Amino acid sequence: MPILASDQKLEEAYDVHITDDRQDSAHGNEFPASEPLHRALSARHTSMLALGGTIGTGLIIGSGTGLVRGGPLGLVLSFAIVGAICFASMAALCEMAAYLPHSTGFPGYARRFVDPALGFALGWNYAFKYLIAPASNLNAACIAMQYWTLAVPIAGWDALYIMIVLCITLMGVRVFGELEFWLGSLKVLSLVAFILLGIIVDLGGNPQHDRIGFRYWRAPNGPMGTYLTKYTDNASLSAFLGFWSTLTTALYAYIGSELVGVTVGETRDPRRNVPRAIKRTFFRIAVFYVGNVFAISLIVPSTSHELFVANGSPAGAAASPFVVGVQLAGIRILNSVINAIVLVFTLSAANADVYIGSRTLYGMAVQGDAPRVLARVDRRGVPWTALLVVIAFTCLTFTNVSTSSAKVFAYFVNLLSAFGAITWMCILYTHIAFMRACHVQGISRASLPYAAPGQPYASWIALGATAVITVFKGFDTFLPWSPALFVTAYLPVALFLVLWAGYKIRFRSFVIPPERVDLAEKQGMAAEERNDKEPELAGSSWWRRFVDRL
Repeated sequence: MPILASDQKLEEAYDVHITDDRQDSAHGNEFPASEPLHRALSARHTSMLALGGTIGTGLIIGSGTGLVRGGPLGLVLSFAIVGAICFASMAALCEMAAYLPHSTGFPGYARRFVDPALGFALGWNYAFKYLIAPASNLNAACIAMQYWTLAVPIAGWDALYIMIVLCITLMGVRVFGELEFWLGSLKVLSLVAFILLGIIVDLGGNPQHDRIGFRYWRAPNGPMGTYLTKYTDNASLSAFLGFWSTLTTALYAYIGSELVGVTVGETRDPRRNVPRAIKRTFFRIAVFYVGNVFAISLIVPSTSHELFVANGSPAGAAASPFVVGVQLAGIRILNSVINAIVLVFTLSAANADVYIGSRTLYGMAVQGDAPRVLARVDRRGVPWTALLVVIAFTCLTFTNVSTSSAKVFAYFVNLLSAFGAITWMCILYTHIAFMRACHVQGISRASLPYAAPGQPYASWIALGATAVITVFKGFDTFLPWSPALFVTAYLPVALFLVLWAGYKIRFRSFVIPPERVDLAEKQGMAAEERNDKEPELAGSSWWRRFVDRL
């Protein structure tokens, strides 16, 4: 089984040279090892990268669109529902990772438990996601900057941000890791502060001494929003359509959570630490996501004209609903402070996405699933050819020159939510195949190091729910008809199917019968033994120890 660097633990996959020659079992070709990457990320770097990778523009900016369309109750419900789907997906991934904690990640598990074609298509789907994600975050950074001034052409901000990200990445992984650690720390502290701010403002801790309570849940439109009212006179239908569209917003916010499961794949002592990782994932969903959108729903009315709405907000609108909240509360200066934090959020996310995307392409090139030229590495350990490809895709953000940033943001939401949904569905289906193989081969799930809760029902329900959301998430592209929105909503699905079918036709791969699935633990136990020898963070600062426990 080839090692997929795009799916390894962040520290192992993106910063470790694969020293031995690899032979793709399906291709039948050997690929010599490339130049080494520099292993410079410490445990605290990878912990913060996994944590910060789940926090991005979907939460801090996209939640405003969700509030307008779904209303306060619809926003909270959608984040809670998709959060439950996310938790089920990550628990399923962690069950497989605890049993076989080797460095193949979820595309590797798909190859091993289901079909090599599924693993190939999933690997490229993951790569496409990180080719698109940097441009999405850079566009969001432009939205944040336009809140202060419209004097500078948006193309100027696009070029500046691309150069900043490129320069940081070219400095090497050590600089990147340290920078992302502190920026990720700022993200964590900011999200906690945003929740406290929302509660304090809501309870009357504002210059107006106005105790808001649940006022915005009752008036002017009640707890649910309205959407597509031009096409329906039915208030209940309009509220439902608004809630349904908010599910896509929530899905966009949660994508990237699979990084947590990937890092668990080679953690120390999986039997003890995997259950802890699941508890941390639940904590992150409950506090960082549901907690923040609940705070937003308390202090910002869904009818506010200042909210950034992804289908047509004017230039200069507040990027984050928290900026709108402090404006309405009459708190001076704080709106600019929060907007600056939003700018940091977006640039940090873009920086991390460029890094992960370049290492993903590098790993696929080493394996032979991408052109070998992408495996070239310079003397600083930077895969410069893969990096140039990712940077070239960041130029997609220039589409906001001819089209409004709001529409471009909607395009990216459609693309990335679809790529993320496909990733989750593949993880869930792979876990179902894993459970079926365990049953056929007489391996009790009770004997596994970690058994995901609520199975097998949780994986089936999460798989079905994600599939339904993915199929129907583009319903509003027909009202009115928008070819661009339709294509971006369903292009990832078409790409995935073409890759999957193309691999099956070319290499004639077949679904692996449950009785022939390789469930041998030798590879996994070797990885566990290696990681048991990794040093703890003893002697680290209190903040670094806190991050490691997050």
